[in-house]
Amino acid sequence: MPYGVTRTTLRGMTHLPPPAEELRLLDAELWQLDARRTQLLARRAWLITTLHQTQQQARAQAQPQPPSAAPHRPETAAPSVQNVLLVLGGVLLTLAAAVFTLVSWGHMGITGRALVLGAVTLAALAVPALLLRRGLRSTAESVAGLGLALTVLDAYALHEAALAGTDGTGYAAAATAVLAGVWSAYGLLPATAALRLPLPGALSAAQFPLLLWALSAGADPYAISAALLVTAGLDAVVALRVPTASVRISAVVGAYGTGGWGVLAAGWLSLTADGPGAAARAGALLLLAAGIALAAAWRGQGATHTLGLTIASGLLTVAALGGVTRTVVPSEWVVPAHLALGVALLTVLRAVRLPDAVRHGFLWASAAVQALALLWTLPVLALVVLGPAGWMGRVWSGAPSDARAAVTVEAPWPPDAATAPVVLLVVASVLALVVRAEQWRSRARFGALGLLWATALLLPAILAVPYLAGMAVLGVMTAAALYLGRTTTPGARITALVLALVTAVDLTLASLASQTATLVVLSVLAALFAAFSWRTGLTAFTAPAALVYAAALASATGAAVDWPPARTALLVLAVPAAAVLLATRLGESRAVVAVEVTGAAAGLLAVGLAVTDPPLLALVLALCGVIAAGTALRPDRRPVGYAATALFVLAAWVRLAAWEVGTPEAYTLPVTVPALLVGALRRRRDPGASSWTAYGPGLAATLLPSLAAAWGDSHWTRPLLLGVAALLVTLLGARHHLQAPLVLGGSALALVTLHELAPYVVQVTGALPRWAPPALAGLLLLALGATYEQRIRDVRRVRDVLGRMN
Repeated sequence: MPYGVTRTTLRGMTHLPPPAEELRLLDAELWQLDARRTQLLARRAWLITTLHQTQQQARAQAQPQPPSAAPHRPETAAPSVQNVLLVLGGVLLTLAAAVFTLVSWGHMGITGRALVLGAVTLAALAVPALLLRRGLRSTAESVAGLGLALTVLDAYALHEAALAGTDGTGYAAAATAVLAGVWSAYGLLPATAALRLPLPGALSAAQFPLLLWALSAGADPYAISAALLVTAGLDAVVALRVPTASVRISAVVGAYGTGGWGVLAAGWLSLTADGPGAAARAGALLLLAAGIALAAAWRGQGATHTLGLTIASGLLTVAALGGVTRTVVPSEWVVPAHLALGVALLTVLRAVRLPDAVRHGFLWASAAVQALALLWTLPVLALVVLGPAGWMGRVWSGAPSDARAAVTVEAPWPPDAATAPVVLLVVASVLALVVRAEQWRSRARFGALGLLWATALLLPAILAVPYLAGMAVLGVMTAAALYLGRTTTPGARITALVLALVTAVDLTLASLASQTATLVVLSVLAALFAAFSWRTGLTAFTAPAALVYAAALASATGAAVDWPPARTALLVLAVPAAAVLLATRLGESRAVVAVEVTGAAAGLLAVGLAVTDPPLLALVLALCGVIAAGTALRPDRRPVGYAATALFVLAAWVRLAAWEVGTPEAYTLPVTVPALLVGALRRRRDPGASSWTAYGPGLAATLLPSLAAAWGDSHWTRPLLLGVAALLVTLLGARHHLQAPLVLGGSALALVTLHELAPYVVQVTGALPRWAPPALAGLLLLALGATYEQRIRDVRRVRDVLGRMN
C-alpha cells in the first residue's frame, strides 16, 4: 500500500502511529521507490542499445559490401631475409675473391696483384666501421667476414708469390698465428669493437699454430699431444677470463675439441708405453690435462660443469699414475694399483675448503675407478659360480684334485685372477667405512656384505685348496649366510638369503663330481635349511629349499644303491608326505603355499620316476592319493579331495592295465561306486539337489562304456548283465521318482534290447515275402493313425510324470 494512502487513512483516524513507526514506514516507501527507479533506468539503457544495433544492421543490409580478403601474413620476417641476403652476398664475394686469387692471378704483374689484393682487403676491413656508424650492424658483420676471408687469401697469395720455397706446414703455423693476432687486434679496435665475428675467428685460428709448428718441426707424438693440451689450456683461460658470450662459446668448444684429442693421444701413449720413462712422459701429459680440467672446474661456474670437469680430472690423475705403475708391477697387480689410486682420491673429502662440487667430483671419480675394478673381477666370479655346472654332464666321474679343478672342470683358469679377492676386499672396506650418508648407509652395507661373500667364494679356487676343504668352506658360508639372515634387518635378510641359496647351489653342483660328496652335501643342506625354517622369517624360502634338497637326496640315494628309478620313486614320496605334515604345523603362515607346491612337485617327480614300471606306478599313484586325502582333511583344503579321488582312480586303472585286464567295467566300476555314494550323501544333505548332478556322472561312467562294449560283443554275458543292471537302475529311478536313473537306465535297457533282438528281426524279415514288410508297415501306420489321439495323451501323461521327478 503506498505511503500516501496510508498517511491519509491515518489522518482520518482519531489515533496516529508513534513517530518511530511512522519513520519506519516512510523509509520503507522511499526504498521501494529507489528500487523501482533503478529497474526502470536499466530497462531504458537496454532499449536504447537494442535500438541502435537494429538501426546499424538495417543500414548494413541496405548498402552492398565488397568482398573482404584477409591480409597475407609474411612467411619470413624482415630480419631473417636481411641476414640471408647479407650472408649470401658475403659468401659470393669471398668465392669471387678466391677465384680471382687462384685463377686470374697469373694475368697481372706483381705490382697489380699487390695493389688489387691490398686495396680490396683494406676496403673490406674499413667499410664495417663506416657501416657501424650508420647503424647497419648486420651488413657490417657480413663485410667484416669478407675482409677476414680476404686476409686468408692474402696469406696464401704471399706464400705463392714470394715464399714458395718455404715449408708449407711451418708457413701455415706462422700464418695462423699472424692471422689470429691481426683478427684479435681488428676486433679490439674502438671503431670495430662492436663486431662479433673477428674475436671468435681469431680464437679459431689460434687452435692451429702450436699443432702445425710441432708437425713442421718433426716432433714426436709426445710433443704433438703437449701442443694440443697447451692449446686447450689457453682456450680454457680465455673461456674463464673473457666475458663476451661468443668468445667464451668458441673457447669452450676449442678446449673440449683440442683437449679431447690431446687426452686420447696421451692415453694411447700411456697404454703402449714399454718402459717407465715412456710411461712417465705420457703420465705427465695426462697430469697436465688433469690440471687444466681441475683449474677450469675450480674457476668455472655451474655445479654440473664443475662436477664433470672434476670427475675427468680425477680419472686422468688415476690413469697417469696408474700408467707408470703398470710398467713396474706384475700384471696381476695392475688393477689393484689403479684401485688404490682411485681410493686415494677419497682423501679430498676431508678438505672442507674445497667447493662441494669439486669434492663430489673426486668422489664420483673414485666410485668410477672402483666400479671398473669390480668389473674386472666378474669373469673370475662367474667361473667360480657357474663353472661347477659342468659336472652335470659328468656325474660321479671322480673327485677333482682341488677346489680350482672343481670349478673349472674343462674351462681355462683366467690369468691374473690371484688378486681378485684383494679388489673385492678393498671395495668392501670402502663401502663399510667411507659411506656415511644416512640414505646410502644401508645400501653400502648390503654391498659390502655381498663383496665379502664373493671374496670368500673365490678364495678356495684361487688358493687351490683341497677339494673337500673347498666344499667345507662353501658349507660354512651357507650356514653363516642363513644365520645372518635370521638375525638381521629385513633388507639384509633378503641379501643373506640370496647369498645362501646361490652358495648352496654352487656347493651342490661341485659335489656332483663324487658320489659320497653328493650324498653328504645333500644331507647337510637338507638338514641346514630345515633347521633354519623353524620360527624364523625365512621359512617361506628355507622350508621349500629343504624339501627340494630332501627330494634330491632321495633320488641320489636310490641311484647310489642301484635301485631302478621306479623303486626310487618310493623314497621320493617321503618328501610330499613331509610337506603335508609341515604345512599342517605351519598353520596360516605365508610359507604354507610354497611348501605345498614343493611337495606337489616332488610327487610329480615320483610319478615320473615310476612311469616305466606299471605295478609300482599304481602304488605310487595310490600313495599320492593318500597324501592328497590327508591334505583334504584340513578345512581350507577340501577341494584337494577331488585330486585324491582322481589319483585313486588312476592307480586302479594302472593296476588293471598291469594285470592286462581288458574288461571296461573293471575300470569304470571303481569310479561309479564312489560317485554314487557321494551322490547319495549329497542328496541326503541337500534334498533339493538334482538327480542328474548327484547320480548322472556315476551312472554314465559305467553304462556308456559298457553299452559301447556290448554292441561290439558277440557273447550274451555282457548284454545280459548290462540289461539286468539297466533294468534295476530304471526300477530304482521309477520307485524313487528320480529322473536321471530312469532316463539313463531306460535308454540303456532299450538299446541293449534292440541289440539283442536285431538278429531275429533280420532273420524274420528275410523269411517273409517281399510284399509282407510294406503291408506290415501300412497296417502299422493305420493303427498309429487310429490311436493317434490316445498316444498323444499317453505321451503327455509320461511327460508330466517325468516332470514331477527330480
